[in-house]
Amino acid sequence: MAGWYEITKSDKGLFSFVLKAGNNEVILRSEQYESKAAANNGIASVQTNSPNDARYVRKDASDGRPYFNLRAGNNQVIGTSQMYASAASRDNGIASVMSNGPTTTVKDLS
Repeated sequence: MAGWYEITKSDKGLFSFVLKAGNNEVILRSEQYESKAAANNGIASVQTNSPNDARYVRKDASDGRPYFNLRAGNNQVIGTSQMYASAASRDNGIASVMSNGPTTTVKDLS
């Protein structure tokens, strides 16, 4: 089963999206946006950039747990992963975003 995006709206009126894998697990989270249109632009950027391994910045949190950021061509972060237990798990997460990111399925829950 292919992945999908979900757009939500916070209590403060800000929009964000997550990319979910086919197993319903969140594999990428966006920043918060002022408008739904901006969130949709963020999704379009993930769809474009997610297949490109060079767009992923592999990082370690201050406690040593691995995670990654997906960046656009202008170097802006367009999505951040969860924290992983190992670098291998992080790399599997990147592979999942690379595979699921191009999906055009968007569920608007806002």
